[in-house]
Amino acid sequence: MVSVVRMPSVLAGATEAAIANWLVGPGDTVSLGDPIAEIETEKALVEYGAEQAGVVGRIVLAAGDTGEIGAPIAVLVAEGETDADIDAALGGATAPAALAPRTRVFASPIVRKIASEQGIDLTSVTGTGPNGRIVRRDLERLAAQRRQAGRDGAQPAPAPAPAPVLAHAPAVAGPAPDAPAPAPLAARGTLIPHTPLRRAIARRLTESKATTPHFYVATECVVDELLALRARINETAPAKISVNDFVVMAVAAAFRDVPEANVTWSEAGLVAHSSVDLSIAVATDGGLVTPVLHGVEAMRLSEIAAQASALAQRARDRRLMQRELEGGVFSISNLGMYGTLEFSAIINPPQSGILAVGAATPQPVVADGSVTVATVMRCTLSVDHRAIDGALAARWLAAFTARMRNPLGTIV
Repeated sequence: MVSVVRMPSVLAGATEAAIANWLVGPGDTVSLGDPIAEIETEKALVEYGAEQAGVVGRIVLAAGDTGEIGAPIAVLVAEGETDADIDAALGGATAPAALAPRTRVFASPIVRKIASEQGIDLTSVTGTGPNGRIVRRDLERLAAQRRQAGRDGAQPAPAPAPAPVLAHAPAVAGPAPDAPAPAPLAARGTLIPHTPLRRAIARRLTESKATTPHFYVATECVVDELLALRARINETAPAKISVNDFVVMAVAAAFRDVPEANVTWSEAGLVAHSSVDLSIAVATDGGLVTPVLHGVEAMRLSEIAAQASALAQRARDRRLMQRELEGGVFSISNLGMYGTLEFSAIINPPQSGILAVGAATPQPVVADGSVTVATVMRCTLSVDHRAIDGALAARWLAAFTARMRNPLGTIV
């Protein structure tokens, strides 16, 4: 039976995605779950597996093309089925139109969104990427040409559709009579267009601060034993353990100690989670990404280190899988490696908390009535007050602090 493969909804809220690469071709036999394509979204490159078995009868959406969620991208057939069967499944005229559009534009969703924001007609842009694909540098080159045209006094080519006025291109129409004239570029600086990821970050964090009642509790963790234990482990460990791996382990242990804090808010009621699924903030060239470690409460330290490292690398390469971007109930953001002493982070909805981790530095502390020097790490917990009250947050943070102070007890 002919089966139409449709563009999957690989990321919540996405309306379109692109075929980055086909991993199969016409005539190939695929089994359930076999990877058949790499789907590119604003945040990641997701490997998409076949949802049923069959033979690839036709590729509908070529590599590099963008399609709406739910649109046909390929067709699987069974033995004896023909092109006529495929055409019928696609709805007659739908298939030829999809196979041979009048103007095929090879560009990623990111490039398409930047072009839309800048009012650029991609059909007029010559791509310099692989197979003529339009890449970001092509848009940057066009923007530079527009800026030069403005400096030379020439009018840039008009945009094909209304678009926001950009700092690097003169406006088509003059300002309203009572509006001040725009400042020259030299005085205003250079406009760097928002990437889709940056827009997504802005939208989600603005929503979080506007709708989530944050409150903050802070602690200082003495981590001399932790650092000494890490040094001993790394003398023989095949893969190095980071300080952040210990933080992840301590967070999971604190949720085991205070399970009633492992909740998230919903309008219907509190959702209690049986698993500790932690989002780890990773800085990438495009912005902050938060891949998820699932089931951390059952992981050994070496497993946490291996999975966290792999997730971070895939995040930087934009090759995260869909399940690796979804389902976190709590986040960890560590800026200690940059020397930041302390900071407060914004909760990632619909989660109930995020732990901001600062640098571990030597400082005087009082122990047994005398002043001594210890290595101290400052951590600030941001909490959704709808789901977690102050006393519960304080209990959880105390459990985390104890686990950081005595890491050996957490490992064993």
